[in-house]
Amino acid sequence: MSDIPLPAEGPHAHSQDLRVFRGVEAWIFDLDNTLYPAEVDLFSQINRQIADYIARTLNVGEEDAIAQRRAYYQKYGTTLRGLMIEHKIDTDDYLRYVHDIDYSNVKPDPALGKAIEALPGRKYIFTNGDRPHAERTAAALGISHHFEDIFDIVAADLMPKPNRQTYDRFLERTGVSPVRAAMFEDLQRNLEVPHHLGMRTALIVPKGTRDIFRDDWELEGDNAAHVDFVTDDLAGFLNAVNGQLSAM
Repeated sequence: MSDIPLPAEGPHAHSQDLRVFRGVEAWIFDLDNTLYPAEVDLFSQINRQIADYIARTLNVGEEDAIAQRRAYYQKYGTTLRGLMIEHKIDTDDYLRYVHDIDYSNVKPDPALGKAIEALPGRKYIFTNGDRPHAERTAAALGISHHFEDIFDIVAADLMPKPNRQTYDRFLERTGVSPVRAAMFEDLQRNLEVPHHLGMRTALIVPKGTRDIFRDDWELEGDNAAHVDFVTDDLAGFLNAVNGQLSAM
């Protein structure tokens, strides 16, 4: 193993060599809790909107709605998918409702923007959310102009990650070669298919995430074989990668 240090330290830092990113031509980023830290409170707002939608649509109480949201999310990958399959909901209405949130806590992140800009090749946002939500979030972060495209849940034909066909659809649409790509995610289960396809994979664990915003089942496998790197500082990690690429 190389002695090149990773930005993250402690139990989440894998002893991998950053030189494996040499040759990467496409950089693929999840959106929620990846390009922004979880503590800005977007995803918890979305979760509240989802629970409220379930309560209103299925005529159940708040606790039952929260439990149903979690059950659908765990079983189907997104609550939307569960509601589509089991209740035939209007997907456009659902997506508008759950993303009707306050973005004021999302602040520009020039350090992240600079690090993304320095990466060689194309950059994409690949999200289980919808394009308008991704556009609003990226605009608030000040990083929209660094991305060639956004691949959202609608482009995925409403089939969420981690389903294999969703990644295949992304690759077909973008022309990305998986062996020349890297993917950044906050959920390890969404990195399993990319790893098997040949992508470099990085799990983003923002500071404070474990104790505040995650269920235990979502965090299992931080040290899984399909997770090449783990960091709690995306901008710092990308700067370290850029450092290795510029040293070529």
